[in-house]
Parts: sequence; C-alpha cells; structure tokens
Amino acid sequence: MRQAHSVEQIRAAEAALMARLPEGALMQRAATGLATAVLDLLTGTGGAYGRRVLLLVGPGDNGGDALWAGARLARRGVAVEAWQLTERVHREGAQALRAAGGRIHRRTRSLAAAEAPDVVLDGILGIGGRPGLPGAAQEALAAIDALPRRPLLVAVDLPSGVAADTGELDGPHVRADLAVTFGTHRVAHLVDPAAGACGTVHLVDLGLDAHLPDPRVEGVQPADVAALLPRPRPEDHKYTRGVVGVRAGSATYPGAGLLSVAGAACGLAGMVRFVGDAAVAERVRQAHPEVVGEGRVQAWTVGSGGGDDAQRHLREALADGVPTVVDADALAHLEPGDGRDSLVLTPHAGELARLLGVERAAVEAAPLAHVRRAAEQHGSVVLLKGARTLVAHPDGRVRATASGPPWLATAGAGDVLGGLIGALLAAGLAPLDAASVGSWLHGAAATRASAGGPIVAGDVARALSQTLRDLLRPPGSAQSPA
Repeated sequence: MRQAHSVEQIRAAEAALMARLPEGALMQRAATGLATAVLDLLTGTGGAYGRRVLLLVGPGDNGGDALWAGARLARRGVAVEAWQLTERVHREGAQALRAAGGRIHRRTRSLAAAEAPDVVLDGILGIGGRPGLPGAAQEALAAIDALPRRPLLVAVDLPSGVAADTGELDGPHVRADLAVTFGTHRVAHLVDPAAGACGTVHLVDLGLDAHLPDPRVEGVQPADVAALLPRPRPEDHKYTRGVVGVRAGSATYPGAGLLSVAGAACGLAGMVRFVGDAAVAERVRQAHPEVVGEGRVQAWTVGSGGGDDAQRHLREALADGVPTVVDADALAHLEPGDGRDSLVLTPHAGELARLLGVERAAVEAAPLAHVRRAAEQHGSVVLLKGARTLVAHPDGRVRATASGPPWLATAGAGDVLGGLIGALLAAGLAPLDAASVGSWLHGAAATRASAGGPIVAGDVARALSQTLRDLLRPPGSAQSPA
C-alpha cells in the first residue's frame, strides 16, 4: 500500500531521525532528491544545461529545500532565479544558491518572453500551511500565468494552498504537474480535491519508515490487489469458492440487473445466483446461462436499479446475515439498526449526502471527512465513488484507489462494481479488502477497455477477465496471445 501520514506523524518521525543525523542532513537529502527530479524533467525535454528554473520561496523548510535544490541545479549549468515572497527565507539555502551563481529577487518581477522559465519550483508553503495563498504568492503565480508558454510546475512536498491532512481546498492554490514529496506521502496526495492539484507524485526516500506509525490513509497498488485476490485451491468446488447472490434490476431498470450480474460473474466466485423481476431473470439467463436462481449464498449484492423492489430485496438479503453490498436504491432504505461491519455501502457523493443529511457540495469539498463519518455512523465499510474512490472502515482506516480513467463516469458502471465486490465477499475477502480490491479492479478494467477512448459499463465487465489474468500471471511468465 502507498502510505500517507498526517503532519503530526511526519514531524515526529523527522525529529526522531534528525536526532541521529548531523545537523542539516535531512534537508540535504530532500534537496538532492528534489534537484534530481527536476533534472530528470529537464533532461526529458531537451537537456538541463542552459535551461531556466524559477523558485517561488516562502519562509519554511520547503523554501529551504527549494533553495538548496536550486544551488545544485545551478552547479549543473541551469540558470536559477528565486523570488523571495516573504521577509524571511532559509538563510543557508539562500547563501548556497548565491554561491552557486543563482539570483534572488525580493519580490515578483515581470518576465520577458526570453526569460520565461522551463520549470517553476513551488516552495511557498510547507505541509503546515493553511489552505489558500498569501497575496504575494498569488501575484507571483499571476505573473507566471501571463507568460506565453506555461512552464512545468513542480511542488515541493505538495502544492501550496492545499490542506495536507484532509485534502481540502479553501481559496487559491497551486496546481502542479509534479509533486516531489519526502519520506512518506501526505494525505492530500491521495484524497480529492487536493490530489487533483498534485499532478504526478514522486516520493524521495529519507529513511523515515522505521519512525512512522500506522498510516492515516493508504493508496491501493497493483501488488496489493494481486496479493489479496482469492485463488482456488486444488480441492475446491463451486460451493467452497463462494456463492454470490444478486438482487438488482426491475421492470423499469432491467439493465441494472444485467450489469450487476456481469460484475459478479467475473469468475472470482464459484457461482452466481439471481433473484428479482421475472423478466429481468429471463434476460439474465440469456446473457449468462451459468447464473442460477434462488438458494444459499455467502454474500449478496443488493439495490442497483431495484426501484420499488429495493426495500424488500434489502430486508431479505439482510435477514440472511451474510456480507452484503448495499448500492443505489437500497441505500435509501437503510435503517438505524442495519449497521454491521459485514456490510459494504457504495454511494456516490449525492447518495452519501442523503445518508448523512448534508449537501452534496459539502461531501465533494471534504470527501475524506464525510466517508469516515458515514462509516462510523453506520458501523459499516463505506465506499465513496469518485475519481479517487475512498473506502472507509468504521475504525477510521481509509484506502484510496485511482486506477480508472475519466471515461469510467458512465451509467451502469456502479452496477458492475457492486456485483464485483459481492463476488469478492463471497470468495472470502473481508469487507474492507473486498471493497478496495473491487474498486481497483473496476478502474483497471475500465482503463483496459477504454484505451484512451469512450466506454460503456458493459465494456468494463467484459474487460475484467483479462485484467484478472494479468494480475494472476506469475512474474516473468509470457503473456498469452491477445
């Protein structure tokens, strides 16, 4: 998992490490990693010698990192200029930059086209900064925006103006192409809306791992999914591999039932059962002849397109006492006593807002806070769908996935996801694992199906099999023919 820690945790770990290192050694490690990342950018776009880098420097350690990195860049033949946006900046870093041939201006200045930087380094605010930007920083960014060609913008640690611990935004902020962070990820790197301002995130190892506690948020990676995927044993049969039941669709929304079954019938469970509208059941049998009718299950997926039947389907599924995915129409029928840690609730922002009695805009502005609140309030795992999906456990653990393309925002995609998570539950995964693995697989299948272009929900379901094969294939083995 990609681990993200709070500001307090990071500062405590840095203090523990600095107690064992010579003074200034940690900043030198950070500056070296930062300079290397910038050199890689420049090398990839025509070479570093003679290129221009502009530093936007504030008063904290991020400004110091930028100044020391600037000194290293200047010694490699880069023309480095720094704009000092506060009265005080890191003294030793400023001295090092001047000694290496870099220039420091105490305020923003107008730039001629010939002076336009290739890279701008955002060292304005550190991880302890409040959301929003001071006036001097806004003035500097306006001068950069006025250039005829936009330079690449690299954030030191994370874009200035975002909240490190919550991923929230409040006012103007930097939007980076690359964020170079140190030691561990910050929550804002993994959680929207701030994550959308970070661009690509590059982690520089500082040796903090031994001093860091459990993370506040984890980012799901392909290796995590491969390790968690259920695999049949030689002695298994269809029942021991797990049976998932689907109660979804209606005469009004028959496609929801078909798509939920398509997600459940990805092969991860040994059998899929469908219970619902007779006309939908007939269409399911035609599309998926392996799907059978009512009987015992190890997990349910309930709610997608359920319409007037959603409440009855939810009550009947919950009466079985097995792990259950509660989606779409069924979410509206949850009652206070329904909460249990074997449930996975899968709302989008509007549905989560209704569950919590708040406005949708509030959920979208602070998704981490609201998904945690919902998980605690319902005593269940809650998966909040989005560009970066968040999965929260009632104990406060949160996982983030960001494997899907923007094309995944299409009708019916959530129905496929619900069925997929139900299959993972039936196969034996714990609710937190089933939800986070299912979310990552869903996004990866969408990426495969899309290939950079539009998709519909059925494309995602059809791409699941090959996505799973790729993950399950032993490392180094030859790919099967396309």
